[in-house]
Amino acid sequence: MVQRVAIYARVSTGHQDTDRQVAELTALADRSGYRVVDTFTETASGRRDTRPERKKIMALAQRREIDAVLVTELSRWGRSTTDLLSTLKELAGKGVSVKALNKSEFDLTTATGRAMVGVLAVISEFESDLLQERVLSGLERAKANGKVLGRKKGDAPKVKLYKSRVLKLRAEGRSFRWIAKELQIDPKTVAKIVHAYGEERLVSARSAA
Repeated sequence: MVQRVAIYARVSTGHQDTDRQVAELTALADRSGYRVVDTFTETASGRRDTRPERKKIMALAQRREIDAVLVTELSRWGRSTTDLLSTLKELAGKGVSVKALNKSEFDLTTATGRAMVGVLAVISEFESDLLQERVLSGLERAKANGKVLGRKKGDAPKVKLYKSRVLKLRAEGRSFRWIAKELQIDPKTVAKIVHAYGEERLVSARSAA
């Protein structure tokens, strides 16, 4: 029986487009012999609550009109670990799985699928905690060495343009390489922004707490 799939592609900013994701997922569907019911694209940050296109896919699953959702990577679908697990469980209740481009399949109706999702959830939380500890530790060392934190004069235009988005994604636990790929900028620019402004933000957050 031919599997019916919905393609879901997402970018986080208006400076990007979903063409590459859609092309890769369409090719995956062709290779696998899937029937694409519809393709959904949207621009939304990883933590944004309102994702109308994703809700349309959930509605298709509710009506049992699809068997799977195709995404380039799991982070395109879930807003957070909690949201990811919640939506995967909801989809599983309708017999719908989520298939990633790397051939990983997340289907909570199977023991393997549940194990994979559980491992991913644990790793995600661990990496987030570890990242925060490392950044805070680096901040303390910098202060001890007399480093002056704060805004630097003569910022490059690209640093100013991407500062807020880079810091937001970094706060979500994303790696320099992931952020650079997501925003389509040089990893060195990401590192420059985080090193120049990230520590200052963490100081403010700790002071407020």
